[in-house]
Amino acid sequence: MALNTQPNLTRPDDFYEALLDMHRDLDDAASQSANAQLILLLANHIGDYATLVEAIQHAREGVVSPHGPAPAHARLST
Repeated sequence: MALNTQPNLTRPDDFYEALLDMHRDLDDAASQSANAQLILLLANHIGDYATLVEAIQHAREGVVSPHGPAPAHARLST
């Protein structure tokens, strides 16, 4: 199964709202737990190891600069 990285959500705005609602009123630990549970449910649904590893690589590339992670002081300032 090839990883589809093209827009594919039938109701992207509704999905985003549902994702935000999932986190509403949760502390950081509960929010991270909800994210982990959602990831594992979706990974189980996909089922294909190669596709999941490709998705992991894409996700990591989306947050890690080619020059390495930003210094801690730069990550903390907003």
